[in-house]
Amino acid sequence: MNRIMHRHPSCYGLRAIALASLLALTALAGSAPGQARAQELPRVAPAEAGFAPGRLERVGAMLDEYVVDGRLPGAVVTVLRDGAVAYEHATGFADLEARTPLGADAIFRIASQTKAIVSVAVMMLQEDGALLISDPVGKYLPAFTETTVAEPLPDGGYDVVAAQRPITVRDLLTHTAGIAYGMGGPGADRWREAEITGWYFAHRDEPVRATVDRMGSLPFQAQPGERFVYGYNTDILGALVEAVSGRTLEAFLRSRIFEPLEMRDTHFYLPPEKRDRLATVYSRRTPGALARAPDGPGMTTQGQYVDGPRISFSGGAGLLSTARDYARFLQMMLNGGTLGGARILSPASVALMTSNHVGDLFAPGMGFGLGFSVRLDLGEAGEPGSLGDYGWGGAYHTTYWVDPVERLVAVYFTQVIPAAGLDDHQKLRALVYGALGGA
Repeated sequence: MNRIMHRHPSCYGLRAIALASLLALTALAGSAPGQARAQELPRVAPAEAGFAPGRLERVGAMLDEYVVDGRLPGAVVTVLRDGAVAYEHATGFADLEARTPLGADAIFRIASQTKAIVSVAVMMLQEDGALLISDPVGKYLPAFTETTVAEPLPDGGYDVVAAQRPITVRDLLTHTAGIAYGMGGPGADRWREAEITGWYFAHRDEPVRATVDRMGSLPFQAQPGERFVYGYNTDILGALVEAVSGRTLEAFLRSRIFEPLEMRDTHFYLPPEKRDRLATVYSRRTPGALARAPDGPGMTTQGQYVDGPRISFSGGAGLLSTARDYARFLQMMLNGGTLGGARILSPASVALMTSNHVGDLFAPGMGFGLGFSVRLDLGEAGEPGSLGDYGWGGAYHTTYWVDPVERLVAVYFTQVIPAAGLDDHQKLRALVYGALGGA
């Protein structure tokens, strides 16, 4: 707290009162009944986990300050080392207007963090002998047997040409199938006409397979294997899981991943009795303060995750979860595919998923595996980490990473979209790695 006050001497009294109030609310939220569920993962003092004394507390101080300054509504962060919770901090509000404290058991829209879970489901089917990731997607989803690409012309138009080869399951896992989100580039007009744009699916009153099948007739943005193109790849994989398993994506994930890992608060659509634990979505635009996102369907609204059709299970961005649940999923990955006696994947599949599959198509110092970005070069990437650490994030400004070298998992959840001007992700990583190196 002294650090915060020193930086804002003119606001000493008001800032102190605001921060004291926030800390009191944080203490209340941490004692909520739902908090007991997080006890299932063992807990350890930061110093015993190899963190320098007092340094992880800088993470909470930074987040508290961002809440007081109005840059964040609230946030939950969980840091695991060697499978134990070394640090957890919940701060701020689940609802700013109602002044509802944000507890560690708050439920968040995790958007693209769904992709890692569905990618694991695909690898489980390969281990079952039900598919190979080298298979053409059209083997399971006939709408993708023959696909097309929109090639730009000098006059601003485009030609639609045949894909040079079939799209494979691995292309979808690595986002190299050429499939975007339909919002720009050559051929975007056809995606708009088909009413398939953006990653939000919760309002759709049809099974995801019906939407995905229509995608197969639309022109894609690049030839298979040519570029990293972020888009509907994992939604298509979700439909593929349904086709191969004969079950809805929700049913497959629940029986094969969520229940074995005891991820009790991870859902596509929230049970009504958990409604009061769902964090509110806010928007942050530059310049400007946080504004409550409107109700209703859409990518920058509260979404229809409680009240709505509850039919479309989006493998690319549909899930809701808690920091506790997602930390269990990531610890399973760090453990080589197992947690608490449940074997989800083999170590060989985990190693394959967390290796670079795209050469230099992704970003400086970074590669992309089967559902995760992967760090390849510390200097080129330009931020603290370890070679081989992997992770991703979600559109509501959530993020996570797993560091096998440091035996570390970090999960960070908030609900801000857009999140213009925020640097909390970068500071979180700097502060966590800055805390390593205890006695």
